[in-house]
Amino acid sequence: MSTRSSTDVIEVRSLVRTFQVGNIAVRALRGVDLEIAGGEFVAIMGSSGSGKSTLMNLLGCLDVPTAGSYLLDGQPVEGLSKDQRADIRNRKIGFVFQGFNLLARTTALENVVMPLSYDRSGHVADHQRAATQALMRVGLEERLDHTPSQLSGGQQQRVAIARALVNSPAIILADEPTGNLDSRTSLDIIALFQRLNGEGVTIVLVTHEHDIARYAGRVVELSDGLIVSDRVNEQPLQAKTTNCTKLGVAS
Repeated sequence: MSTRSSTDVIEVRSLVRTFQVGNIAVRALRGVDLEIAGGEFVAIMGSSGSGKSTLMNLLGCLDVPTAGSYLLDGQPVEGLSKDQRADIRNRKIGFVFQGFNLLARTTALENVVMPLSYDRSGHVADHQRAATQALMRVGLEERLDHTPSQLSGGQQQRVAIARALVNSPAIILADEPTGNLDSRTSLDIIALFQRLNGEGVTIVLVTHEHDIARYAGRVVELSDGLIVSDRVNEQPLQAKTTNCTKLGVAS
């Protein structure tokens, strides 16, 4: 499904994250090595306590490692200040969360514009146009003025995906993006991810669901803070959307 690039968007070496719980040091990650190339669609799996959430936070520059190195789109991340990490998050990472995380009283368009207002690089000149184009990519051009309460769960998640796309990030990091959706709507969202991946978007999807991971081109499994399996899915399932027109996918 994905078109691998020779350039690694993510390059992690010997990544360690230790948390202090009282007098006890808990090693959530115990030396993780991981490379993800541009254009891949990777599912990161693991049960509760496996370290996948900790790894997601580190890949998303929401946390810093105790030891080890991390290159994001060729840029070293460890050692950056809090503000520098915020800048790199805004420029290079698009986030999609289980709970959508939309602002309730703002329209779909305003929600998608929001990340651009924090971008100090000024690389996107016309915020409204960029946000409109992002919403068109996810099939919501007729819902620009709708607030989250006027949208279904699947539509809200597509607004969140448009928001993740608006900065043209190096990677989209999706944390349990189908966790709040029914099975039919989940397939619509996975079909959208597959279509975007086919257009060259790099996607890392964190999930505990084996059924969802089967749609990714590669599956990485964690257990006790270590990668225990890293395999290419030679024949990923193809999600058949139930809403082809809205998602822009041929039936």
